[in-house]
Amino acid sequence: MKDIKKYFNSYFSTIKSRLDLIDINQLEEAINLIKRVSKLGNKVIIVGNGGSASIASHLTVDFINAAKIKAINFNESSIITCFANDYGYEHWVSKALEYYANYGDIVILVSSSGQSENMLIAANKAKSIGVEVVTFSGFHSNNPLRKLGNINFWVNSNAYNIVEMTHHIWLLSIVDYIIEEKKW
Repeated sequence: MKDIKKYFNSYFSTIKSRLDLIDINQLEEAINLIKRVSKLGNKVIIVGNGGSASIASHLTVDFINAAKIKAINFNESSIITCFANDYGYEHWVSKALEYYANYGDIVILVSSSGQSENMLIAANKAKSIGVEVVTFSGFHSNNPLRKLGNINFWVNSNAYNIVEMTHHIWLLSIVDYIIEEKKW
């Protein structure tokens, strides 16, 4: 049996080290993009699969309620199952973007592996309709999603929970900065 203190010290140290690898310039770019989109009356769309979908839900609520920025996600099961059934799982996000995204919106695509086909197709769809793309991925540094965004955040880890928690904190830090900036 592992030493519990040693395990958790190592675990939290790993998360902290990944968090600290953030490029502050990228955070500033993302913040400026979100503020510009919001100022023009457009919206932020956040999409993910599994745990990343949960991150999308949390972020959507914070954008809307705390930051007063229009935001949506596609976590309604009837939308997912309808589009997945009619167009294939790999196309459901791009179909949702086709119906819900407008020119000038921004989509934040969250994928731990950066290889989810539905996210890759969605990134290309977003670009084709004039929607800015911000990606959050992990695992391999050359993952395909990381190459498709206007701004691309990447976590150097192959562990789902490390990647997802880092994404979550980075994304919430963007929201919190926007909230605080409005108070100044």
